[in-house]
Amino acid sequence: MKKMLALLLVGIVVLTAACSNNNTSNNGGNNGANNGAGDATELTVWAWDPNFNIKAMNLAKETYEADHSDVTVNVIENAQNDIVQKLNTGLSSGTTKGLPNIVLIEDYRAQSFLQAYPDMFYPLTDSFKASDFADYKLGPTSVGDVNYGLPFDSGVTGLYVRTDYLEQAGYTIDDLQDITWDQYIEIGKKVKEATGKDWISLDPNDLGILRVMIQSAGSWYMKADGKTADLADNAALKEAFETYKKMIDANIVKTHADWSQFVANYNSGDAASVPTGNWFTPSITAAEDQAGKWAIAPLPKLTNNEASVHASNLGGSSWYVLNVPGKEKAAEFLGATLGSNVDLYQKLVTDVGAIGTYKPAATGEAYTAANDFFGGQKIVQDFADWTAQIPSVNYGMNTYAIEDILVVEMQNFLNGKSIDAVLSDAQKQADSQLK
Repeated sequence: MKKMLALLLVGIVVLTAACSNNNTSNNGGNNGANNGAGDATELTVWAWDPNFNIKAMNLAKETYEADHSDVTVNVIENAQNDIVQKLNTGLSSGTTKGLPNIVLIEDYRAQSFLQAYPDMFYPLTDSFKASDFADYKLGPTSVGDVNYGLPFDSGVTGLYVRTDYLEQAGYTIDDLQDITWDQYIEIGKKVKEATGKDWISLDPNDLGILRVMIQSAGSWYMKADGKTADLADNAALKEAFETYKKMIDANIVKTHADWSQFVANYNSGDAASVPTGNWFTPSITAAEDQAGKWAIAPLPKLTNNEASVHASNLGGSSWYVLNVPGKEKAAEFLGATLGSNVDLYQKLVTDVGAIGTYKPAATGEAYTAANDFFGGQKIVQDFADWTAQIPSVNYGMNTYAIEDILVVEMQNFLNGKSIDAVLSDAQKQADSQLK
């Protein structure tokens, strides 16, 4: 009887221990990660764009999981606006339940999260070597000397141009090397005269081209503190406004209202050049019948600003780890893949068309390969070289809020309001709204 009782007690202890272990494992997955010794770890990643960011992260996942069978990475697609809303809702409520371990945040928006929720992001300073990444990416992704974001894609810009249209106007791609915006406009006039094609396509409600122009001069909508609007006395912004108006007045602009129209204006052959981020390459190459008819020149620089260079940025994003269970493993995953793997960055170029900002990758074969669509030009190498020249600026917390003001004031400027009054009024509105 005593022997049976002892066996029964042992069975109860074993069963209790097993249940306890199961409960611990389940509870540990609150944010997609189990942290008990020997337990498998599950990480959740949020990103947008299945053909770019998500495809890139899946390549990182495959690379890491091949050597880490105990880790599962789940990449979940969300629209960028949905990510912004979900993060703000969750972080402002003080609860991280349902939030991912890793999230993609656009560089223009990063500081608004890092400064509003300073304790909700996990430092990545020890997870990668910051000096291995393009300098201009480090400011937006950091607070002080602490790196919170792992820099990802480059929004480095270039001037895409139809070389066949150029030739009809008596130019070659060599004539577009290291030009100013005023020279760009003059060439555009000649191209339209010779071909009947508009030189550029612009959306009146999207002033990304202003961002490109002013960053090329090391300037931004905000002062260096990232908090104070810098509009009224901003020489680069003033010239950017005036340059935009010159384009409109020269009658070389075709307008579009959304992304699909933007792409269509080039794929149809109705517009001849586009100064924009390198992420536009897949859209250009989608028109297979135009192979061999495109080239990419350095970005024009501001005509009257000595600080302006032939390189700038448009867009771009970086990866962040939330301060939730599994953060150490999430940081380790990012560091081992997008933080240091040169071979992975070659795949990003060949399989995704994504040009990263990881400097050691720039000498790889994918970066130095000739592109037949662009007449054999080594476009990735060119973009990598231009990335290293992009001036660093502090995007601050209010890029889009200020741009909403500038969109209205740009129309006022085009309708005859003086540039000084336009920028002065924009400054007053920004000072009032961004307190």
